[in-house]
Amino acid sequence: MKKTNQFKAEIAEMLDLVVNSLYSKKEIFLRELLSNASDAIDRAKFLSLTDKSLVSDNPEWKIQIAADSAAKTLTISDNGIGMDEEDLENNLGTIASSGTKKFRQMLAEKGGESLPELIGQFGVGFYAAFMVAGKVVVETRRRGGDKSFKWESDLSGEYTISDGDRDFPGTSITLYLRDDQLEYLDWWRVGDLVKKYSDFIAYPITFMKKDIPADEKEESRKEREDREKKPLNTMVALWKRQKKDVKQEEYDEFYKHLTHDWEAPFETIPFSGEGAVEFKALLFLPKKATMELFMPNRKRGLSLYVRNVFIGDDIEMLLPDYLRFVTGVVDSSDLPLNVSREMLQDDAVIRKIKDAVTVKVLSTLEDMKKKSPERYAEFYAAFGTVLKEGVHSDFARADRIKKLLKYPTARSDAGKSIFLEDYVRDMPSTQKDIYYILAEREEDARRSPVLEAARKHGCDVLLWCDPVDEYLSESIGEFEGKKFVDIAKGDVSFGSEEEQKAEKDANDKASEELKDFISSVSKTLEDKVSQVRVSTRLTDSPCCLVQQAHALPPSMVRMMRAMKQDVPEEKRVLEINASHPLIAKMKDMDADAQREAVILLYDAALIAEGSPVSDGARFATKLAELMMK
Repeated sequence: MKKTNQFKAEIAEMLDLVVNSLYSKKEIFLRELLSNASDAIDRAKFLSLTDKSLVSDNPEWKIQIAADSAAKTLTISDNGIGMDEEDLENNLGTIASSGTKKFRQMLAEKGGESLPELIGQFGVGFYAAFMVAGKVVVETRRRGGDKSFKWESDLSGEYTISDGDRDFPGTSITLYLRDDQLEYLDWWRVGDLVKKYSDFIAYPITFMKKDIPADEKEESRKEREDREKKPLNTMVALWKRQKKDVKQEEYDEFYKHLTHDWEAPFETIPFSGEGAVEFKALLFLPKKATMELFMPNRKRGLSLYVRNVFIGDDIEMLLPDYLRFVTGVVDSSDLPLNVSREMLQDDAVIRKIKDAVTVKVLSTLEDMKKKSPERYAEFYAAFGTVLKEGVHSDFARADRIKKLLKYPTARSDAGKSIFLEDYVRDMPSTQKDIYYILAEREEDARRSPVLEAARKHGCDVLLWCDPVDEYLSESIGEFEGKKFVDIAKGDVSFGSEEEQKAEKDANDKASEELKDFISSVSKTLEDKVSQVRVSTRLTDSPCCLVQQAHALPPSMVRMMRAMKQDVPEEKRVLEINASHPLIAKMKDMDADAQREAVILLYDAALIAEGSPVSDGARFATKLAELMMK
């Protein structure tokens, strides 16, 4: 018996799409065929639960790959459910008609609750074989049936079905490889692909060489036979095992295999998502941050598996960018894939998985912060800069992320940092806002003159010295109802209302007494500052530079200019300490000496905040002259 049939679809267009456009890599064909083989075994095992005759041969479930270099063929065989003539017609004769999909629909309609995790969804994976083969032959026999059949096609628009001579259940797919695709006959190449895509399929996948040289040496024969006995895949998906059944050493080895990191992970996070979306995940926090973490084109994200079959790594859609230091695996039966399984569709299922992963990581960090502050400090030193980005990008969880942030403060020892909740708890009763100062280096921030009044009134100041801190300063808003205030901007007052009134009266009086001096300083520095005024910030230093309330920080301006950005010149305010002896002495200088002293004073204010002076040589010369006097 032999029948020749036309494919039941627009064969030219459809198969051209499958072969040339659907998959970005030809190697995907092996993943698809191995997935189909795994599905076939799953179906046989599931149906045998109610029909024991299907497994009367007591099979050892397995998948075999056989290569024949002489014939240029690669064969993928399984001992699963197999197909009869009708199955061949429906599943291989009709493009995009998936037997697996229909099987799931049938079970669902019958109320089946324990469905096997079957991979095929679209009925086109089989045709990926034609990306590397000019001809494909399928020999199959259905479990419980008494006949075998052969299906073959060379993509000419027709396929034939004839009687086969297979005498045991299952399916073998033989690919007649094109001359430019013979690399897939090599054991090493096939082994690499199995490791990459199908390492965690639950059935052993072995490789056999058919065309054995007649003069094969004994040593080579033994080596080949030993190799062919060993499965190419590990078959162990750690994320699907109970945590109590997995040793930490196993997790460590898997992490190293996944990331190529030579160190064990800092934290291991296995968990399951249940409810509307079900999935398994195994996440890791590394010990150290690498430079790649901050590179814009770096690949990031989680590895995605669908029912143990590798779909892709660096899936960014499953992880927010501010958690890009997290690595690991997500495996789900519910993930919606496009027909090539190479891209995820952005829909509610993916967002739910992403939310669950995000919440789990944040919960782990919160638990670490509470139970092991030393370990959290170690984590934060490595990845705190990245975590901070979440305040700006994840509005829904911004308050939660803020509780995980730590900052050095003016009162803390160098190298130490505190949580925002600790800062708020220690605020004096008269302090209403959370104070911070921006600087490029912590030591510059600690030496800044603008801290003096805050110290005088017992107020601590957060030292924001990460580049990301400036970025967040406009979006961080408030914490526990308290606003964040930059003490180097605008008008800032400290202490009680009575103390603020007393200082204001003293400043008004000093401003009047120094009216002429302030006018002279303003004229001397008219091209450098927008205003000169008596300061409420200073107690020990003679002067400082502050900004208008909504101006860009000086370090941000320097960074933008280094990136060739056109940043308009923004003059700042020079504040002077009316009670400082230097100001009193400068007030009585003659005009020329006072002008030189004012310029030197302005340059000193720049240096005090960590900014460069405009004319370093002139500053050095004038300083030398002053020292000589």
